[in-house]
Amino acid sequence: MSFEFNADEILAMAEQIERNGALFYRKAAGLVEDLEVSNLLLDLAAWEEGHEKAFASMRHMLKEQESKPTAFDPDDETALYLRAMADGHVFDVRVDPAHKLTGKESAKDILQMAIGQEKDSIVFYLGVRDMVSEVMGKDKIDEIIREEMRHIGFLNKQIAASGGNPI
Repeated sequence: MSFEFNADEILAMAEQIERNGALFYRKAAGLVEDLEVSNLLLDLAAWEEGHEKAFASMRHMLKEQESKPTAFDPDDETALYLRAMADGHVFDVRVDPAHKLTGKESAKDILQMAIGQEKDSIVFYLGVRDMVSEVMGKDKIDEIIREEMRHIGFLNKQIAASGGNPI
């Protein structure tokens, strides 16, 4: 069985990842007492919402050709990866990461959880990146990866500013 994947499908998943991220950051912001950390988390939530809109716009602007299946996978590597993702072995885009927050976490704990979420997103995007050809929107996936990397930088900077050791 072969599987084909396209930029439209990846961008739809990216939208969900960004929605989940915004929910996580908003809930986390309400749980921390440190105003600076709370404001950073609210900023990250707003950025995630902006990314979701950007990805939705990218999907809307995809040429018809870019929405067609693009990557031939005779060895089913793509299907195996997507199955692992769907089963939650990579991470499950359908699960709201905000549900992981109990309210007992410290600001540092929350920042570290946020970095973990960003890393999971990057792993996902790197995994699907090679499934999309240059012509079909690979540059859009690269843009997503760069955005998530910037988030890790902001979070690490906050951990260091709080006297912690960056991850």
